[in-house]
Amino acid sequence: MAQALLLAASGGVLIGVLLTLFGGGGSVLATPWLMYVIGVGDVHLAIGTSAAAVAVNAATGLAVQARAGRVKWPCAIVFALAGLIGSLTGAHLAKSVDGARLLDWFALAMIVIAVSMIIPRKSEGLPDVHLQPAMVLKLAPVGLVAGFAAGFFGIGGGFLIAPGLMAATGMTLANAAASSLVSVTLFGGATSFSYALDGQVDWGLFGGLVTGGVAGALIAAPLSRRLARRLPLARALFAGLICIVAVYILTR
Repeated sequence: MAQALLLAASGGVLIGVLLTLFGGGGSVLATPWLMYVIGVGDVHLAIGTSAAAVAVNAATGLAVQARAGRVKWPCAIVFALAGLIGSLTGAHLAKSVDGARLLDWFALAMIVIAVSMIIPRKSEGLPDVHLQPAMVLKLAPVGLVAGFAAGFFGIGGGFLIAPGLMAATGMTLANAAASSLVSVTLFGGATSFSYALDGQVDWGLFGGLVTGGVAGALIAAPLSRRLARRLPLARALFAGLICIVAVYILTR
């Protein structure tokens, strides 16, 4: 058990570093790490545990971003509340899917996430966005879809949330990345709660992932400045790593 906790903490460090450096995508490695490195044999247990860790890590990041004033709360809350329904629905459906088939779909989702990471995104936008009634009609459906994906696969869903917020409101990339953490926290919490009701969260491994994630964030903070000029290349390499892991899962 001690070895498993140590491996969980090590995985948390890796995921924390990746999340801090790239702002997303790192959490999708949590489930494969639990299964293929630590040896968790139940797909649903791995997804439920990783979703809980994602929620806590996102909440930590949200506190930092909120203190900096980057979160557009009205837009973020509308998106998150719509997505909450989707995340609970997705988690409920995923628990009824055969583990092997769910793992294949998870691998395909990893490839989609990897592709989304290398798509260039414009950072220009409106820094003083205010929620308008027309925006709600755009935010709600996208939030529902993002929440469903997050709940079904036990991931943060940031690869859908940030672009969705930008498209629906016209906010900047910085504001969208910060505001997306509201949804990631809520979706991860709802998904893990659904799995926890069925006893499909390993709280010991969860603690290891979270502890390691905090350490990883601290380690990566000074590295992010050095990586700024080479971020596109680094992001592409990271996307390639995600694809390799996805192919490994599909060929198992």
